[in-house]
Amino acid sequence: QLEIVESGGGLIHPGGSLRLSCAFSGFRARPFNYYIVGWFREAPGKGREGVAWISRSEGMTDYLQSVKGRFTVSRDHGRRTSTLEMNDLKSEDTAVYFCALGVPKNYVPSFNQDEYRYWGQGIQVTVSA
Repeated sequence: QLEIVESGGGLIHPGGSLRLSCAFSGFRARPFNYYIVGWFREAPGKGREGVAWISRSEGMTDYLQSVKGRFTVSRDHGRRTSTLEMNDLKSEDTAVYFCALGVPKNYVPSFNQDEYRYWGQGIQVTVSA
């Protein structure tokens, strides 16, 4: 059974940095590089929104407009991990963050949550003075 373990969340002051990581294991029918990796977040009272995704080959990434230039997504095929580097954090970045594995329709990654099959348990990031 595919397993996703998230780590790295916590409490950080505005302007600070955090690194979130997801470790993936238990691949059976399809290997890690079959999937795109997406990062999502859910703030209190708000719906879940896409933050970043990275394609299978690492050649393509995309970001939520409000995090562009501050967040960087990456993946390591050898270690079967993905990392979300978050810099210059703001209070509005406070949320529970999720990583997920997806299979894009028409081979084009997106933030469409219906395309993501496996989800991490979520990890809290709180940005506060």
